Amino acid sequence: MTREPAAFASYLAAWSEQDPSRIRRHLDLSVAENVLFIDPANTTVGPDELETLIRGTRVKVPTATYHRVSGVDGHNRMFRYLWEVRVDGQCAMHGMDVTTLGASDRIESVYGFFGDFPASGS
Repeated sequence: MTREPAAFASYLAAWSEQDPSRIRRHLDLSVAENVLFIDPANTTVGPDELETLIRGTRVKVPTATYHRVSGVDGHNRMFRYLWEVRVDGQCAMHGMDVTTLGASDRIESVYGFFGDFPASGS
């Protein structure tokens, strides 16, 4: 298991932040100016678009909390980990992120995947 980069805690805090005026502060501590966020439902570029996505998600599901539920595995400034979104203490969604860090130790990209891996075809 790889040591969790410091930026990950602030990034996850942005998603769980209940006060919309504080989301950007978490992002300023964790993401690069050109951060790319891609998951099956969204694509954003830069902290402004990412902040807008997070704020919109907070409006849709205001009680959601976001948690890393595995250790962090990584090499060459690329990391993977499992996460889940909880609503009222129950898992509402889970998945995996593959994240890259830049030279400044800030997140440059997040590629998110929802749910479990599909079954093998063989």
